[in-house]
Amino acid sequence: MEISRVKELNEFYHNHLLNDVVPFWINSDLIDDEFGGFITSVDREGKSYNDDKSVWFQGRCLWSFSKLCNVYGECPKWSEAADNGAKFIKEHCIDKEDGRMYFTVTRDGKPLRKRRYFFSESFLVVGFAEYYLLRGNREDLDLAERYFDLMYGIYKDPSTDPFKITPKDNAEVRSTRSNAYPMVLVSSAQTLRRANPDRKDYYDKVINDVINDMMTFHYKEDLKCVLENVGLDGAIFDNPAGRTINPGHSIENAWFLMNEAIYSNNNDLLEKALNILKWSLELGWDEKYGGIYYFRDVYNRPCEQLEHDMKLWWVHNEALIATLLASNITGDSYYDEWYEKLHKYIFTHFPDNEYGEWYGYLHRDGTVSHDQKGSMWKGPYHLIRALMLCEKILDATENGVKVKDLL
Repeated sequence: MEISRVKELNEFYHNHLLNDVVPFWINSDLIDDEFGGFITSVDREGKSYNDDKSVWFQGRCLWSFSKLCNVYGECPKWSEAADNGAKFIKEHCIDKEDGRMYFTVTRDGKPLRKRRYFFSESFLVVGFAEYYLLRGNREDLDLAERYFDLMYGIYKDPSTDPFKITPKDNAEVRSTRSNAYPMVLVSSAQTLRRANPDRKDYYDKVINDVINDMMTFHYKEDLKCVLENVGLDGAIFDNPAGRTINPGHSIENAWFLMNEAIYSNNNDLLEKALNILKWSLELGWDEKYGGIYYFRDVYNRPCEQLEHDMKLWWVHNEALIATLLASNITGDSYYDEWYEKLHKYIFTHFPDNEYGEWYGYLHRDGTVSHDQKGSMWKGPYHLIRALMLCEKILDATENGVKVKDLL
């Protein structure tokens, strides 16, 4: 990529983040000054339409505002938002009986729903790890590490889960493993390793363990894909769930793995991570309308998910990061070409040029499906992270160096 283009993009992402995306959220109903925490369900103009709170997004917003302060310097509104979120999580998002976290709570913090998955915990981990780097309070790091150890323990032996709930499927008939679990463990461990270098050896060991599981069970070189759900031994189930490929997840995972490969100087892992990225881009790209499909079937049979052909914001956020990182690492024009194609599609379709921020959900043809800016699933996380990390990659590229640790 020409250095003039690198500089142009660097300035563009910086301005888009700090003069459009972040101001939208700061000026919206996101930050709850009355009860604490964050209301992510906001309409196109940033006004709340549902004040129940996503626990995922309490941790994700904590990460976002802490990271903004750590990268760009403390801004009072960002700093206060981080403090606000940390307090709400500690007081309202953890079940005091079993220690597991809720999935949703009311505006004033009363529990509504729990789920068997440990994704709420994973966002507590990254949120409080980043918040520790902002505030320096050891108890915040201890909290993040305690919940990481809980997640890893459940992953290794689900019977240790204090939230006693049966698997979604009858395990005596069909036992499965999901690639989402090792994926969040890798990214959480990478964040904690940066926050607490004293436990580097432990996090290195965990990362190597779960990456080995990914490559043994989910990475299918013969099929040129990563399968989301497989048997405990990696067997492929010939049903829609077993044949599901989620290009966005695979692309996100690819840059987590690229990050680990460059951190540990592991060329074999780098090759596999680049394979995952290539396969996912080529399988996921919609040749007719552009953009990346939400789901694909490995054998090109009908997808069960009704939203399979939609174009989602977060998928394209991850693709920007992954292609730019691959370009920085390899210098291969293949990734520059993919990046430019993605950048053009994304900034033609997703941004709301009137009210700011992005639409999250597009129909296959690129028209807007839902015009709200936030929900239980969308808020200030994927886009903020993508713009910050793209800027970091472009900074390195502009200075003629390779990224060493993206997270």
